[in-house]
Amino acid sequence: MRWALVRVCLAVTTMVVVAFAVPLGIVIQEMARDRAFSNAERQAAAIGPTLSITTDRGQLERAVASTKAGAEGRMAVHVPASDETGGQDLEIGTRRAAVKDLVTTQRLGRASISEVTDGSALLQPTALSSGKIAIVEVFVPEGEVSNGVTTAWLVLAGVGVALILGSIAVADRLGVRMVRPAQRLAGAAHDLGEGKLGARVKEEGPTELRSAAVAFNSMADQVVQLLANERELAADLSHRLRTPLTVLRLNAASLGTGPAADQTRSAVEQLEREVDTIIRTAREAKPQTQATAPGAGCDVSEVVRQRMEFWSALAEDEGREVRLAGVERPVPIPVARPELAAALDALLGNVFRHTPEGTAFSVDVHNGEDAVIVLVSDAGPGISDPEAALIRGNSGDRDGSTGLGLDIVRRVAESTGGDVRIGHSVLGGTEVRIWIGLGGARGRQGQLGHRMKRRAKSGSGSRRGPGGLTINRLRCRP
Repeated sequence: MRWALVRVCLAVTTMVVVAFAVPLGIVIQEMARDRAFSNAERQAAAIGPTLSITTDRGQLERAVASTKAGAEGRMAVHVPASDETGGQDLEIGTRRAAVKDLVTTQRLGRASISEVTDGSALLQPTALSSGKIAIVEVFVPEGEVSNGVTTAWLVLAGVGVALILGSIAVADRLGVRMVRPAQRLAGAAHDLGEGKLGARVKEEGPTELRSAAVAFNSMADQVVQLLANERELAADLSHRLRTPLTVLRLNAASLGTGPAADQTRSAVEQLEREVDTIIRTAREAKPQTQATAPGAGCDVSEVVRQRMEFWSALAEDEGREVRLAGVERPVPIPVARPELAAALDALLGNVFRHTPEGTAFSVDVHNGEDAVIVLVSDAGPGISDPEAALIRGNSGDRDGSTGLGLDIVRRVAESTGGDVRIGHSVLGGTEVRIWIGLGGARGRQGQLGHRMKRRAKSGSGSRRGPGGLTINRLRCRP
């Protein structure tokens, strides 16, 4: 917009300057020419009284020399032959005009201008006492005809350039006045899109941009209000769970002793912690699936062992065989402990919820140079449409599911630059691969994910993991 306004002003000002400067320059040139020949006519007229009295050579030479043009050798007098001149033509000074021009001027009886070398010659006819016509010739050099014209053109050109530059400067300032509010509005919209909810725009500039700024600020206020309402609603709904949780905790306390009772009480305590986390997160407006701050994280082996201890009791009750591998040594990852625990619970809960009792499953942890892979495999019926199952709110072909469990797992993986893939396990059922990036490097993630997906289709018993790590699949007896 700024450059377009400058171009428009440049074009308009240039046309105006040309329309006025060129005709004015031509007028100045004509005025200089008229001034030069008017001066020549005055000097030629100064000889007229002398010619009307006498044609004596001496007196005429003195009269010619008394004029400025005659003193500079630019005046000549041509007197036709008569009795006073002894029957011969009288020539005083240097003739520059052609003879035919002199004859024509004598015949017509009016002044004329003849083009000669290095200038022009004014031919002024003057009547003699004898009745004949003498010609006074005044030479006008080319420099005198164009005297001051070059300077006038330069002045006009300078004025024109100054006007053009001035119009460009004014147009640029006007463009800045319009463009800066638009740029601020675009920057605020970009900041708001990045989650900076405090972004606002000064309501200034042209009327249209002020209206746009007012509308943007109103929209931003509405967005902040809507998000605050959503957070309050999430906190309120989560708080409503406290009453049934209290009842569950009291009932669990009355179960007595034993592994099942301990597991139930542990599950109720964890559920209470999760509800507290949801309420606190909603109040503070801090998403739980964002990338963990530098230096934060957890030991994936420890978390997997802890969650498997919880689920192993239920697996034993349902007659499921469980295999665990890769958790013998610490494997640090840039994911907060509650987030990883929630992701594992979501996957293991799906195994218990969507596979028949007695179905075996396994959890493998593989550590590479730039990524950690967590594999959760089962011998169940599998998922017919893995891509649809990863869509938030879509449970694929699993009845009774909200479709949010896999979305939680996906967000945890993507917060580290990784991803989640669903394929077929060697057990015959579903295999969910959680790819957790150790450095948040997106560059290799796509390539490794593609490699992972391609090998999943091949169904081989072993494959290469990140950093060249060989992953041997563990087989469980059905």
